[in-house]
This record gives sequence, structure tokens and C-alpha cells, in this order.
Amino acid sequence: QLQASGGGLVQAGGSLTPSCAASGSPVSISRINAMAWYRQVPGKQRELVASMSNGGSTNYGDSAKDRFTISRDNAENMVFLRVNNLKPEDTAVYYCAASEGLGPYGMHYWGEGTLVTVSS
Repeated sequence: QLQASGGGLVQAGGSLTPSCAASGSPVSISRINAMAWYRQVPGKQRELVASMSNGGSTNYGDSAKDRFTISRDNAENMVFLRVNNLKPEDTAVYYCAASEGLGPYGMHYWGEGTLVTVSS
């Protein structure tokens, strides 16, 4: 199970750090390799924001290479997404995902998402 939190209403130019915690049996947790963040705007396809493997390899979506930083706490089975200088176009539901592979695609597990709203 993946539980994301830390979304909210922020003014343009502000920052947020949503977090996501993975929980479950030790066997299922041990299978996780990549953890990732995706986002979706109503009416549009879900898009990759960033992913990170257990070994620390990262991938960023084309729209996320400058202001977004993904990080993990493997001991706590958590993944974070630092977003700086938020823009109204960053408004979306941000989903946490996990994969038994290296990512960034082919996620096996999805959380319910956390809404980020950026006001201008």
C-alpha cells in the first residue's frame, strides 16, 4: 500500500514536499525497487514526474527537470518530491507509485494521490 500526503494549496512561487510511505508485508516491501511520482491534470494523461531506484538512479519527466527533486528514505520505505517555484500549471493530483523493476515506467503499485493546487 502506498499512502501519499503533503499536497495542498500553495501560492505561485512557493514550495512543497509531498511524501509517500510504502507499507505491507516485509516480503512485498522487499520487492520494491523503483519509487516514483506521477501527476495528472483532469482531462489529460498521467505523466511521469520523477522516479528513483533503490540504487539511487533517477529519471525526470520533461516538465520536471528544473524545479523537482526526488529523494528516498529506504530505511523508512518513503519517497519524497521537493517542488520549488511552483507554477499554476503544476496544479494536479500527484500519485506515488512503485515498481519491482528499475522504473520509471511499468509501475506495479499505485497510491491514491495527493492534490496540489497552485494559485496565481
